[in-house]
Amino acid sequence: MICKYSFGTPFETEAVVQALPESDQEPRFLTVRSRLPLCFSCRLGEEEAVYGLGESVRGMNKRGWIYENYALDQPHHHEDTRSLYSCHSFVIVSGPERVFGLFLDEPGRVIFDIGYACRTEMTITCVQNSCVLYEITGETEADIVQQYRRLIGRSYLPPKWAFGFIQSRWGYKDESDVRQVAQGYRDRQMALDGICMDIDYMERYKDFTVDPARFPDLAALAGEMKAQGVHLIPIIDAGVKIEAGYDVYEEGCEKGYFCTDLEGKPFVAAVWPGLVHFPDVLNPEARRWFGQKYKVLTELGIDGFWNDMNEPAIFYSKTGLDEAFKSIREMEGENLGLHEYFRMGDIIRNMSNSPQDYASFYHSLSDGSRVCHDRVHSLFGYNMTRAAGEELDTLRPGERTLLFSRSSYPGMHRYGGIWQGDNKSWWSHLALNVKMMPSVDMMGFLYQGADLGGFGCDTTEDLLLRWIAFGIFTPLMRNHSAMGTRQQELYSYPMWETFRDLISIRYMLLPYLYSEFVKCLLDDRMLFRPLAFDYRTDKRAREIEDQLLLGEGLMLAPVTEQNRTWRYVYLPEEMKLIRMKKAGQWQEEILPAGDHRVEIRLDEVVFFIRPDKLVPYTLRPGLSVAETDFDQLSILHFVKNEGEYKLYDDDGLTRDLSGEDRITTIRLTADGTLTTSGSKTVRL
Repeated sequence: MICKYSFGTPFETEAVVQALPESDQEPRFLTVRSRLPLCFSCRLGEEEAVYGLGESVRGMNKRGWIYENYALDQPHHHEDTRSLYSCHSFVIVSGPERVFGLFLDEPGRVIFDIGYACRTEMTITCVQNSCVLYEITGETEADIVQQYRRLIGRSYLPPKWAFGFIQSRWGYKDESDVRQVAQGYRDRQMALDGICMDIDYMERYKDFTVDPARFPDLAALAGEMKAQGVHLIPIIDAGVKIEAGYDVYEEGCEKGYFCTDLEGKPFVAAVWPGLVHFPDVLNPEARRWFGQKYKVLTELGIDGFWNDMNEPAIFYSKTGLDEAFKSIREMEGENLGLHEYFRMGDIIRNMSNSPQDYASFYHSLSDGSRVCHDRVHSLFGYNMTRAAGEELDTLRPGERTLLFSRSSYPGMHRYGGIWQGDNKSWWSHLALNVKMMPSVDMMGFLYQGADLGGFGCDTTEDLLLRWIAFGIFTPLMRNHSAMGTRQQELYSYPMWETFRDLISIRYMLLPYLYSEFVKCLLDDRMLFRPLAFDYRTDKRAREIEDQLLLGEGLMLAPVTEQNRTWRYVYLPEEMKLIRMKKAGQWQEEILPAGDHRVEIRLDEVVFFIRPDKLVPYTLRPGLSVAETDFDQLSILHFVKNEGEYKLYDDDGLTRDLSGEDRITTIRLTADGTLTTSGSKTVRL
């Protein structure tokens, strides 16, 4: 059951798709502590865990820290970070006596103190003194997630090829670099389905342009790559360069489609191209206009995009830069002591993503009113991706387009997926990737993943191997790195054959991974879950955060520490261990419930199958999704009595997901009797 309450003057975010009546009662689980500022409180039992908040630091259980939902470009995130790129104010309080969910639909700054000031209390502060609160009650965490997901609408489904391996780097400067990457993988018979193109493909970092010198014929290049089974995926940034003669800039100014300052003039900030304006994506007309610009690239054969810098990130504003120069000039010739020296550094650092800048520009709404950006800050990335998603439906009717974003808010999951922001080549960020999967999944973002190997810093071969071994199972499997870091293409390493073999496992398991993804989408269920969600009465399972459940049948226990060739694994019940070095080659071992010391070498992947579960796989994995055979299948299994699996498959491109012909039912009994009904050929 969901109860709705409104406080203050909420802003309509369009995150929710269900029309619910307002409750005339007081909230059941939250107490209104104050209204200026609007602050709620909730007592937490000693054994209660708090799950959710989407993309945020620390563990699956969020107790013990403060989280601020206010979208922020923060690539240097550590345990003390409070804000990241996305904002999702949905939590589940879970304990032995009660379980309930809370969703605060509020696009301004929302602060969750979850047992930080007082371990037994959660306080939630809405800085703008407004929100719509939804309290969700149910029997289990899974039930509450399903209700929440139906409240905010069905998740986005990318094309099937987007479940293949994608190579990316900031620094592929021209078409010869792209060809070299594709050839590097194909020459070594390594699977590859996509290459991301960062800002260097643009003409001087201008959205919806192509540099004529570096990429003289992008359409021909896209066609050449598709013939090899590789899709090009260009980046689109939030800022539109201010430049006379640039059609996007001039048209946006002429039609009033940019965010404005207090005086009504287009707001000026700076990102990669230098000075820019931001499209006013909260304005439906401007949003439609910006989305239609993707046609420039779809007409060249592009069928995938990633939206970036859309918190929106600001390097500096013109006003902020002028004030910084003035302050520094005032220090010139002075004897800078301790405080003055650090103040000078702060002046420079604080220009980026300045709260003053976010409070100094405005959006024009469809009713003719204006709203300060600071009031609705966390909606920008959502609506930029919504702009693309809505118009790509028109530009490519009936077909799916790959679309994922850095920043997001509830509702954006209907239009695209996300990656987990600009991480680092740190073992701690591999561990964070694991812990973040269920939290992001809860928010409806089924198509998600982190930059494998880490975006910033220099990765190591062993870190990349471990990250790829986990990335095999994440829907978005993208290796991405920053300019100036060590080359991170998998063929660049001495152990490239091991990388090749590990990726082949991904393609072998695609029938299961794709089927589970779509079934979770259709049923509004979670794909990745903490052990605590399925083993609710197991106290040990409720404390484990470095193991995950994936779909119906799998449990994952990745290695996230350097120089470790083993790890402890807790099994809440008897399971079958699968040890795999490459597609089609594995060892099996049945392990009883309890603790186990499991050897996991760098050149292998270990995962677990739950009792009476079936995991379909292809007998013929290819070098791309298009080459992979989804019709000739076999099954990994751990059948003690009888197992049944409903396999979903489709053409991977059209939007219609209905039809019984897309389901193949597979049954296996303990005596080895296999029966199937459907279009697939399945054998043991």
